[in-house]
Amino acid sequence: MAQVYFEEIQVKSVINRVQAPNMGLKWTINPYRGCQHACVYCFARKYHLELGYNPGLDFNTRIIVKTNAPKVAREQLRSPGWRHETILLGAACDPWQQAEARYGITREIVKALLAHQNPLSILTKSTLILRDADLLAALARVAEVQVNFSVGTLDEEVWKNVEPETPKPSKRLEAMGELVKLGVPAGVMLAPIIPGLSDAPASIEAVIRAAAEHGANHVSPVTLHLRPGAKEWFMPFLRETYPYLEPRYARLYKGAYAPAEYTQAVARTVEELKRKWGFANRQRRAPCQAQPRGQLALAL
Repeated sequence: MAQVYFEEIQVKSVINRVQAPNMGLKWTINPYRGCQHACVYCFARKYHLELGYNPGLDFNTRIIVKTNAPKVAREQLRSPGWRHETILLGAACDPWQQAEARYGITREIVKALLAHQNPLSILTKSTLILRDADLLAALARVAEVQVNFSVGTLDEEVWKNVEPETPKPSKRLEAMGELVKLGVPAGVMLAPIIPGLSDAPASIEAVIRAAAEHGANHVSPVTLHLRPGAKEWFMPFLRETYPYLEPRYARLYKGAYAPAEYTQAVARTVEELKRKWGFANRQRRAPCQAQPRGQLALAL
């Protein structure tokens, strides 16, 4: 494992506007920049370019820590102009990545949100979130809360290749189940669905079935997209690890997104399998319902 460096900074704002209206949410908090989870497809890699770092290894090993984020969050939540709108925690980093065990910034932010009874949506791959289950359960009793675990596959070989420093998908689902038992609404972002690796109906069904068995209140699919920054890192990985897929990706990803006919076919498969496993009758609250074409043009 490569050496990880932490750069501690002070910020003036931590509740920032999402410049992507089709996400369904207007505000986000990212306690960190960069992510130790090292997912090879992560769109947020491009933001490290703005810091003068490369979007490859630096993204995983040079973590920007917003040390005053809890204090700034409390100030912004107290502002007379704040309207208690839902905040998405974890859009451009995982707020419970390994750095959080060291710094505890996300926990303090959740405390601030609880103090102000502010609605919260979460996106994570981390089981460390269970450390803060007490706060999330308390917040869920006084405000709308939705925790969304990103699980793209249960195939352990694929998982280890594409998300090398994340908890096992099965452990994420177990963590989700624990939160559900505590009264915290939680579901699965079936994301990303990766062509040739996790888009087979059997692979998709395995995730949906497990989500149902662990009490998920929704499953929302997102097909892999490869924006600049991510694409330059992902394609060499694909060439080295899955060379037989390279011609297919050359056809599918002439731009950042796979063709509509592909994504629509995947969406139909997901919907059929969700009906099979009873999701038509479950309450659904996800951070975004649309395919993320405008996603994540974020103020960090």
